[in-house]
Amino acid sequence: MKLLVSVARQTLQVVDDNGAVFREYPVSTAAAGVGEVSGSYQTPRGPHIVRAKIGGGHPANTVFVRRRPTGEIWTPELAEQFPGRDWILTRILWLSGCQPGHNRLGCVDTMRRYVYIHGSPDTAEMGIPGSHGCIRMRNADIIELFDLVPCYTAVDISED
Repeated sequence: MKLLVSVARQTLQVVDDNGAVFREYPVSTAAAGVGEVSGSYQTPRGPHIVRAKIGGGHPANTVFVRRRPTGEIWTPELAEQFPGRDWILTRILWLSGCQPGHNRLGCVDTMRRYVYIHGSPDTAEMGIPGSHGCIRMRNADIIELFDLVPCYTAVDISED
């Protein structure tokens, strides 16, 4: 199994070992486009793996900061209290690049940039770029995906 993220289509597909797509989800990649450099707030391209899975067993809308649950559950009222916050909710699939010099090591290291596939508030639009570099998903979708994929699942992020 592998995950295919299309920046152009703003979708994440789950593909079986025979190449058949058996799930497809709308996503939101970076508002700043694609790129690998640290501090760019762009979504990195190329081959990656799911290095870590974080959040299993927590309720939907659990708020994470630095990959740790804060004890908060996202609500519209909480969002009003923190209007500029980049919400990382429900589950996290932490990505690691596979190509040294392109998306791994040095100033282009996806994992050191803390790029995730993660849940978002229900108010976050999917199907259009809007993240700070991560791949945002609806909470119900990230829960389903989290339960489907093991660590070290291949993830390919492409512009097409």
